[in-house]
Amino acid sequence: MPMQQKITPHLWYDREAKEAAEFYVSVFGDDSKITNVNTIHNTPSGDCDIVSFKLWGYSFMAISAGPLFKFNPSISFIVGCKTGEEVDNLWNKLSENGKVLMPLDKYPFSDKYGWIQDKYGVSWQLILVKPEGDERPKIVPSLLFVKEKSGKAKEARDFYLSVFSSKGGSASGGKSSKEGALLLYEEDTQHGQKKGDVMFSDFMLEGVWIAAMDGGIPHEFNFNEAISLMVKCETQEEIDYYWEKLSTVPAAEQCGWLKDKYGVSWQIVPTAMDEMMQKGSKEQVDRVTQAFLKMKKIDISKLKEAYERS
Repeated sequence: MPMQQKITPHLWYDREAKEAAEFYVSVFGDDSKITNVNTIHNTPSGDCDIVSFKLWGYSFMAISAGPLFKFNPSISFIVGCKTGEEVDNLWNKLSENGKVLMPLDKYPFSDKYGWIQDKYGVSWQLILVKPEGDERPKIVPSLLFVKEKSGKAKEARDFYLSVFSSKGGSASGGKSSKEGALLLYEEDTQHGQKKGDVMFSDFMLEGVWIAAMDGGIPHEFNFNEAISLMVKCETQEEIDYYWEKLSTVPAAEQCGWLKDKYGVSWQIVPTAMDEMMQKGSKEQVDRVTQAFLKMKKIDISKLKEAYERS
């Protein structure tokens, strides 16, 4: 994985972002820590805590911004464990006041696997993996295509690879984007998956692994803004590129957020904004906040103008 994680999962909480981050850091332990806490003021949701944290070295961001969106299993996090004891430990801690989606058990694809929704609503797939080396990280966000989007997982995988492999979009020219596994259903299932739908796939986008699968028809949830994928960009050209390629729902465009044609939410943000928000004075942070709240696609020059204004 690159020194800086190009794509970072972003979790939207009502008021629990810092509490949840502290909980996850305590659960995962080794190489897990809160890296930054900041508060932005005078937003439509009032004062909002923004928390950056790492779990086993994998970066997340979270915000406390009101009860607008609720977590659901459409985006979950696959956690690859090297021992059964590791699976049991995480399962016991994450299941506290949570909800079991698939019981911890032996399955055809793993000797120990379970799917749990924790007390905050975030979903985790815990799986025992082979101990030999693998370039995949221990934590991988997983997209579940359901209802009218079921059957679109392979199409979406190919689309994302085309976007992130294009030379126009990244400093690395797409060299760290590639296909991974692809397992397809061999026949129709009772849950609504069709022959040829994706049982499991994964792929690398700019050095970050993402999984995708088709979930069938009988689900009450779908993708929403509770979990988005934040793409950190070095230049305005890069921001413009990803915005043009990914955004298909004009009504969802706000503050660097967009929705793609599958309903997945992305944030296209400049790395410079992180530095402004973390190192700026209260007055500078407030000016930058008020500037980006007025934007749809982020304009780096206007952020810098607000930051540097005396």
